Amino acid sequence: MSVDLSPSIDAATQRKARLFRTLSTESVLVLPNAWDAASATVIAAAGAAAIATTSGGVSWSLGRGDGQRLSRGEMVEAARRIVNSVDLPVTVDVEGGYGPAPADVAATVRAVVDAGAVGVNLEDSTAVGGPLFDVAEQRARLRAARDAAAGAGLPELFINARTDVFLFGIGAPDGRLDEVLARTAAYAEAGADGIFVPGLLDLDVLNTLCAESPLPVNAMAIAGGPSVTELAQAGVRRISLGTGLAQAAYTATRRAAAELLGTGGLTALDGSLGFSELDVLFRR
Repeated sequence: MSVDLSPSIDAATQRKARLFRTLSTESVLVLPNAWDAASATVIAAAGAAAIATTSGGVSWSLGRGDGQRLSRGEMVEAARRIVNSVDLPVTVDVEGGYGPAPADVAATVRAVVDAGAVGVNLEDSTAVGGPLFDVAEQRARLRAARDAAAGAGLPELFINARTDVFLFGIGAPDGRLDEVLARTAAYAEAGADGIFVPGLLDLDVLNTLCAESPLPVNAMAIAGGPSVTELAQAGVRRISLGTGLAQAAYTATRRAAAELLGTGGLTALDGSLGFSELDVLFRR
C-alpha cells in the first residue's frame, strides 16, 4: 500500500492563493503594507482585498533595522501572526531570501508557505544599496522558489520578483530600463509571476515598461509621487506602499509623545480610532 507523503495545504490557503492570483492578474491591486498582526487587522477593516508585509516595518516592530537583520525564523513567525490575524490572502516580503544560494531561498519559501502565505516578494540585490545578483544567479534563485512552492504543496504561490535597478541606481541612467526589461524576461522564464520595480516613478518610463514587460508590473507609491490613478493609467497592475504606513504610524506616535512631554497637550490624539473600535477587531 502506497502512502501519500506530499505536503497538505488546507483548503482555505488554496482558496486564498487562487483569489490572490485573480486579484493580481485581473485588476489593479492596491496593497497597503502591514508590519504586525494589529496593523494587518486594521488594514483589512479598512477594506483591503489582500495584505502585503513590509520587511522594514516588520523589522522595526521587532527592534531591528531593515535589510535581513532578522533571522528567517523571526521573519516567518511575524508572517504567521499576520496570516492568522486576517481572513485575507497574505503575501510576504522575504527580502533577498535569507541567504544567497538557491537552497536558502527554497528554505525560506517552504517556511512562509507553512506559515500560510500565498505570495512572496524576492529581491535581486545582494545587500542594501547593491550590487545585484547577476541574471543567471537570480534566475536560479527564482526557479528554486518556484520549485519549493510546488514541493510544499502550493504551486499557486505568487512570486513577485523585485529588481532594484532603479531603487539603487544600478548602471547608467539611460540603460536602466533595458536592464529591467532583460531581467524581467529572465525572471519570467524562471517562474516569476510579477515584476516589482521600486524607485521607478517616472510615468513615461513606467508606461514603456508596462507595455513591454511579459509580467504585470508592481510600483511603490510614495508621498509626493504619482497617485494610484496615475500609476494605474500607466499600466501598473499592483501598487504597494513599502514602509509608508509604518512610517506614518510611528510619526503619529512621536508627535503625540512629543506634545504630551512638551506642552502636556493631547491634540495629536484628535481623530484617533476609539478604544472600542479597535478592540472589537481583535475578538476573533
